[in-house]
Amino acid sequence: MSSNNVSLVPMLPTEDDQTSKLIRKSKESPFVPIGIAGFASVVAYGLYKLKTRGNRKMSVHLIHMRVAAQGCVVGAMTIGVLWSMYKEYVVKPREQKIALLQK
Repeated sequence: MSSNNVSLVPMLPTEDDQTSKLIRKSKESPFVPIGIAGFASVVAYGLYKLKTRGNRKMSVHLIHMRVAAQGCVVGAMTIGVLWSMYKEYVVKPREQKIALLQK
């Protein structure tokens, strides 16, 4: 039997660690970290207000917090999609038109 250096386990690229990947993705789509931050802030606020919720049942409080957290994430995603559509369909054709006129 010959021993060759073929690995059965795929090797992950070592040049991209998690922090650099997060920074790169944040530059590509900046509204994702905004959605994550909104989600985390709603969760933190909900945990803080858990003791002082008054007469409200726990299930109602949790449902309200879930809806608020989902609203932050969906809102950030919607704004991100609208921003990317604006860049793709308004800014890019305008730059192409200016480039054609300058030739």
